Amino acid sequence: MKAFAQLFTRIDETTKTTVKTGALAEYFQTAPDDDKLWTVALFSGRRPRRAVTTTQLREWAAEVAGIPLWLFEDAYPVVGDLSETIALVLPPPSQTTDHSLTHWITALKALHDAPIEDRQSSILAAWDSLGTTERFVFNKLITGGFRMGVSQKLMTRALAQATGQNEADLAHRLMGDWTPETTTYHALIEADDPAAAGSRPYPFYLAYALEDTPQDLGPPEDWQAEWKWDGIRGQLIVRDRTVHVWSRGEELVTDRYPEFAAVPDWLPDGTVLDGEILAWNDGPLPFNALQKRIGRKTVSKKMLSEIPVVLAAYDLLEWRGQDMRDVPLADRRAQLETLIAPLPQAAPLRLPARLAFDSWEALAETRATARDHAAEGLMLKRRAGTYKVGRKKGDWWKWKLDPLTIDAVMIYAQAGSGRRANLFTDFTFAVRNGDDLVPFTKAYSGLTDAEFREITQWVRKNTLQRFGPVRLVTPHHVFEIAFEGIQASTRHKSGVALRFPRMARWRRDKPMAEANTLDDLMDMLRTYG
Repeated sequence: MKAFAQLFTRIDETTKTTVKTGALAEYFQTAPDDDKLWTVALFSGRRPRRAVTTTQLREWAAEVAGIPLWLFEDAYPVVGDLSETIALVLPPPSQTTDHSLTHWITALKALHDAPIEDRQSSILAAWDSLGTTERFVFNKLITGGFRMGVSQKLMTRALAQATGQNEADLAHRLMGDWTPETTTYHALIEADDPAAAGSRPYPFYLAYALEDTPQDLGPPEDWQAEWKWDGIRGQLIVRDRTVHVWSRGEELVTDRYPEFAAVPDWLPDGTVLDGEILAWNDGPLPFNALQKRIGRKTVSKKMLSEIPVVLAAYDLLEWRGQDMRDVPLADRRAQLETLIAPLPQAAPLRLPARLAFDSWEALAETRATARDHAAEGLMLKRRAGTYKVGRKKGDWWKWKLDPLTIDAVMIYAQAGSGRRANLFTDFTFAVRNGDDLVPFTKAYSGLTDAEFREITQWVRKNTLQRFGPVRLVTPHHVFEIAFEGIQASTRHKSGVALRFPRMARWRRDKPMAEANTLDDLMDMLRTYG
């Protein structure tokens, strides 16, 4: 654990990517294999399941520190991190240990089914044998909030430096449903593992947002345009007459979409498609329809009938076992068309149309009609481009429509977390309805740090009531709320729910009486819902 804590300190003390990469690479060269495996797991989102609640941790830490719980709770927002607060308030350890990272993770995993008294005694014993930094890391392992400025891409780059392997190959190896319990460092990183290759997806290629017009992208004939539909990005894999469906978050979701079970009847072995999983009924349905199926491990016959899904397949990554990613898009698309176009309507696969345009101005006119096609905008892809790994500028761009906006009144405020624990950053907004204010959405992003500091001072002076961490404030400030979509909702008092709401700007120029109304919100629902 000491070596891992030292790694954490080195990473935490710098913002330079090269320094972080070097520290990780050095760690991967010297740490034991099982610790390296868990480090890879932690930085790729495979964290151990939480065995203890944060409420229990607060209470135990206050008790061990000999301070009242209210004092601990007051200290928490000042420090800004629960794990660090606990590490700082605890008394010095009465003993020292030199157990490995793997030892402590194994100990935490063993607590899941233990009585609460045993869990408490084990946690307290660990605190009493770890130094401050090791405690901090240990607490992060308990809570699962393991974020330390290291992306999976950075971790993979460091691993490539340490092992001398190709970064793209390593990114591919790290995809899939492996865990430290199901593999070893040697099998995952060093050995040839043909068994795992059967279900393993490819790393996803991600597009950059086009902030301006596409005039600077060069001749229009070099580009392919498609609708950008709002679904779940996924890869569909057919190997060994078995189908696997992966989400972009590296989650195996095959069982959630039984429509794809028969795909091997239509596609040959060694086929991998990249596309968008969409709720579909003679065309794409709104995202809120698909949302009813997200997270369900089993799907009823009624839901399968009412909300069928398809894969809008827009890329071919593997064909008859051959990796196609280095083949130009135009050729991948041509092969994809020969594969998908002849399929019967019963097949849960669709081929997104290529949109015809002979100038960027003509394409802009097409883009303006995106919402009429249940789309968020357009995807632009260079016809000569290859399929890359991660978010790379140049060949894939998303040209989304401008967001919908509405002016709303802030009525509740709540403090943030982490480095913003001392600031009010999470707000609830309302629209006018006669003399009343009807809450309809929450937002917590979009303002600058300076604006968050300013509104925090105002909230502290204009709090009307407190409900735990939430403050009811004087209705006064108007904010422009931007969002990507609107849908009817029975769970919200307003009757609507917004997709990706955020604060576009602080409308200091607008009094509360000029904020939008519930009727305005309903008009938007009828138009865009």
